[in-house]
Amino acid sequence: MAKATIAAPTDTPNTKSYRSGHVFDELGMAHDPNNLYLQTIDAVLTAAEVLELPHHLQLILAQPKNEVMAHFPVKMNDGSYKLFKGYRVQHNNALGPYKGGIRFHPEVSLDDVKALSALMTMKCSLVRVPFGGGKGGVKCDPRALDRDELMRVTRRFVSAIASIIGPDHDIPAPDVGTNSQVMAWFADTYQNIAGANMRHDSLRVVTGKPIEMGGSVGREKATGQGLVDVVAEMLPAFGTPLEGMRVSVLGYGNVGSWVGRLLAERGAIIVAVMDHTGAIHNEKGIDAQMLAEHCAETGGVAGFGKGVATNGGVKAGVGADAISEEEFYRTTVDLFVPAALEQMIDEEKAGWLDCKYYAEGANAPTTPAGERVLMKNGVEILPAILCNAGGVTVSYFEWVQNKSNVTWDIETVDRELNKHMVLAARRTQLAKHRYECDMRTAAYIAALDQIGKVYAMRGIFP
Repeated sequence: MAKATIAAPTDTPNTKSYRSGHVFDELGMAHDPNNLYLQTIDAVLTAAEVLELPHHLQLILAQPKNEVMAHFPVKMNDGSYKLFKGYRVQHNNALGPYKGGIRFHPEVSLDDVKALSALMTMKCSLVRVPFGGGKGGVKCDPRALDRDELMRVTRRFVSAIASIIGPDHDIPAPDVGTNSQVMAWFADTYQNIAGANMRHDSLRVVTGKPIEMGGSVGREKATGQGLVDVVAEMLPAFGTPLEGMRVSVLGYGNVGSWVGRLLAERGAIIVAVMDHTGAIHNEKGIDAQMLAEHCAETGGVAGFGKGVATNGGVKAGVGADAISEEEFYRTTVDLFVPAALEQMIDEEKAGWLDCKYYAEGANAPTTPAGERVLMKNGVEILPAILCNAGGVTVSYFEWVQNKSNVTWDIETVDRELNKHMVLAARRTQLAKHRYECDMRTAAYIAALDQIGKVYAMRGIFP
């Protein structure tokens, strides 16, 4: 196979260096380098060109099949009513039912949800689970809502989109700002408004549920576990063993904290962590488990000092020193894991980074300009659609268990997850070598190859 020459993206809005530009023009899509959705589709279509995916499939994948925006009132605790805005985007279902998380965040927007739904299509295809891509969200700050208000927002949103979701059509899951409790309210609401002929099976409408309501063991750690499985598969091949590997983590919520704990269990040293509350560093290593407990109690990493308090006592020497944002990024490590929000690693921050490997725990955490800097500096980027696909994979396991009325133990879940993640990593490596391209393009190629084969068999209705 001849080497694929892939043009680098441009930061000039009125020009286009990707060969996918003609698809944008044909669909009347703007060329805006600051738009996350357009960035995402740019990367997908560039890989499609390398793969020589048929033009009509590129057109189909460039836009979601369905976009729903809903406005719904919610009664607040003070008796007033507030109007909330919610979204559900269904990108593609050629491989199976739409699948994707629901996020509650003040900055949720339609284009961001569209981008995340497209990434879900690619992610599901790459790990070979029979789902398509979807995503949803509500524009709100869950930290500013108490439990009852959060429950009412969830239930009203479910009622707003109930007609377009379903256990065999579109299956939401947790994402940023949501958790198993929110999924419990989600499932209960759907079950109460679903038709009588499907109420017995309606709990399958969401995954990431509490175990008591049909959730799967291993779902909480799944995204972090999947990233660790990929790192364990790939980094030794690059000559870097996990034992003694130095790691820094951006974001210490569900994904970041599990990455930290699981890598530490394998002998890695977590030397720096940063989240929305601050940044910390300990050259000898941060106790990842104690930091997770500290964050659960306080809401962030700030205050995790050298004499950190735990369970009413003080255990010295397990904390860390507070450092600045720039000091955090400049910390010398083998592996850097962005596990927070989208587009956080821009050109400046990428220039600060001093790492060999960069494993994306968050969705689209890197701007195109930031990615160019990392690649110029020789950093090996392990892309998000590979690294954070563990969540949707175990969500699939939960859906299968619910559908089959069976329960898997943690050993079965971990074994099956590892199988999916390792094979996805190998598909990506194979595409990288075959097409002589970067790892992100290779992951998209491996995903698009499967989608192209399915479309070739299915055809286009009618």
